[in-house]
Amino acid sequence: MAAKGKQSAEQIVAGFQELRQQQRAFATKTSELEMDMKEHELVIETLKEVEDDRKCFRMVGGVLVERTVKDVLPALISNREQMGKIVETLTEKLESKGTEINKYREQHNLKIKGEESKEIEKPDQEVKSGGVLVAKES
Repeated sequence: MAAKGKQSAEQIVAGFQELRQQQRAFATKTSELEMDMKEHELVIETLKEVEDDRKCFRMVGGVLVERTVKDVLPALISNREQMGKIVETLTEKLESKGTEINKYREQHNLKIKGEESKEIEKPDQEVKSGGVLVAKES
């Protein structure tokens, strides 16, 4: 962001790309946590049908440790609940980042190539869009 008044087109585009990268990071982390939650749910459902004093193994800090089902099950349930809260928080951040991106686009009058209306495009030109960002000159 330039200290003096207007930003160059490159700075505006770079700012937009940074926002999009942040949004992608939130989406990736949310997806990873949702997969972990599904794995936890599968293990929890399996362990619920097993006797409490049966041996099971759990990975703790990269080390495989032996425990009993009654020790591991509450920890798994707690972990799953905490992951659920984190997913909710990340989902809210993802939505707010999307709103921030839309405001940024409106503020700087940005259009993604290929989103422009059909009237602007010339019918004899073939449009091949790779999601290129174009800043409109004011």
